[in-house]
Amino acid sequence: MTASLRPRALRLLRLLSRPGFHLFLTGLLMVLGFVLAHRISERSGREQLSALSTERLELYASNLAAELGRHASLPSLLAIAPTLQALMQTPEDAGARRAASQMLARVNVRAGTHQIFIADAGGQVLSASETLQPPPRLVEALAQGRAHFFAADANTGSTDFYLLHPLRQASQHSGVIVVRFNLAPLEATWIDLGLRSQNERILIADDQDVVIMSSVQAWKYAVLGHADPSRRQALQASARYPQAIGPNLDLPASLEVHQGQQVSLPLPGAKPMLAQQRQIVPLGLRLVALSDLTEVRQRAQLAAWGGAAFGASIGLLVLYLSSRRRALRQLTRAQTELQQAHALLEQLVDSRTAELRQTNDALKTQIAQRLQTEGELLQASKLAVLGQMSAGLSHEVNQPLTALRALARNSIRLLEAGRQDAVATNLQLMDDMVERMSQITRQLKSFARKADEQVTGAVSLLDCVRNALLLLEHRSRALDVQAEIDVPVGLRVRAEANRLEQVLINLFGNAIDAMQNEAERRLGVQVIAQDSGRRALIRVQDSGAGVGEADLQRLFEPFFTTKPAGEGLGLGLVISAKIVHEFGGALRAERLEHGMSFEFDLAVETWTAAPETNDV
Repeated sequence: MTASLRPRALRLLRLLSRPGFHLFLTGLLMVLGFVLAHRISERSGREQLSALSTERLELYASNLAAELGRHASLPSLLAIAPTLQALMQTPEDAGARRAASQMLARVNVRAGTHQIFIADAGGQVLSASETLQPPPRLVEALAQGRAHFFAADANTGSTDFYLLHPLRQASQHSGVIVVRFNLAPLEATWIDLGLRSQNERILIADDQDVVIMSSVQAWKYAVLGHADPSRRQALQASARYPQAIGPNLDLPASLEVHQGQQVSLPLPGAKPMLAQQRQIVPLGLRLVALSDLTEVRQRAQLAAWGGAAFGASIGLLVLYLSSRRRALRQLTRAQTELQQAHALLEQLVDSRTAELRQTNDALKTQIAQRLQTEGELLQASKLAVLGQMSAGLSHEVNQPLTALRALARNSIRLLEAGRQDAVATNLQLMDDMVERMSQITRQLKSFARKADEQVTGAVSLLDCVRNALLLLEHRSRALDVQAEIDVPVGLRVRAEANRLEQVLINLFGNAIDAMQNEAERRLGVQVIAQDSGRRALIRVQDSGAGVGEADLQRLFEPFFTTKPAGEGLGLGLVISAKIVHEFGGALRAERLEHGMSFEFDLAVETWTAAPETNDV
């Protein structure tokens, strides 16, 4: 058996030593190296490109969400504006429409939006920041109860985003606030990035799979999938797009985020691309990223030729040492380029992540600063009121102090004379004066402290009214103001005592200022039961001259005041309205035949006993 195997082994050695076998083996190794290197490099390149595209998708989605959410709270803030509430109560009043339009125009300029308007339940525009033609989709959105929708601008061809917030009167849907802002700047940024980077395309499609935003202008209003002539005609007839529907892109209906899918667009000169998408569910949008695979294929071909060279170097190790060195150099160069590309990709991802984290931290800081500023503004308003009352309160304290000094000296002489009864009388008078000064200082200390805006409970309305009148007693007594209080003794409302007293002091102080030049000075506080006793309407009336109709519409605007310069900041009524709103009520003003009336409603905690009428 050993003798029979020896000739076969010799023939095999002779076969392996032939140049033709070396050439065959070299060729086979080149083919295997080519195929394996190409597949590995292409797979790695596609995975890297997919990861990069995923990060960019998240970045684009975050930018889009930030752009759309920048004005998300504006409609709800406008909904509580007294001017708009007055419009919804009398939608046919031309004055109310004009006042609302002026307010919307100011807010539109300050907020940086493109348009704000109010429409009734049928889509008819009642008031707007500027003359407009409502979008055709408004009626459809109102019927479907949408909070937002996209619509194309027929004049510019750009995409607009509309935010909707319902307006209610007596728990009934009576209208809607619509805020429009244009997405052309964001789309222009994407187009600029697309021009600088030819390897990536960004598309945003609506719920009809029609592209409404694109980094490639020619692809706008194209269909992501395939639309037959009947569906294309239906899309054109919907009036949702300002121009003809573009070509079919024939993208698959289901695309993954982290795993891209190779597609070929049916367009002239189109190259194979890697498609990925991210669903933006709240907006009903599809964010699609198309990445060019040309560079990945070029790298795969380079790696494949490197593998072929490596295979050739193994086969021709002895005969072709120089070729082996050349092939190794090519392979090392290819690996170095791949490592540099990978390092660059990691650096880009880290940089984008750090930028996003910094933006998030800055946003949190801004929110905290805004809340702190609001609290400081409330405290500053109280300190401003205390400053205005300081002169009168100083007199209130100095007068008893002078009397105390006189009584003390008199008591010393009476003690020397042995008149004990007279000394006791003087001591009682001194105790009464000290108690009155203590009461004033306690109320000042309680009013000046900074209240916790989050804490509300059951407070006595009559005690709050009395405390407010106590702090303003020196002003009302100097002007001989008659205060008529009609407040139930057992009425306890849902509020925070310190901030409720701040509201009452602002209203009482304004009333006393308005009656300075009047012959009859009368301040009334009245409580009216509402909603079967579950809510209480607090009404403050004065007999002053009142304000004009034009000023009445602006009473609750920040920094507006009818007082002379240096006597008012124009923040008292604004802060009072905000406090009442946080308590669940609304502050309103009304002109009377003689004077003004301010009223607001609060939730009732308990309501017992009959009203107590006091004349101060």
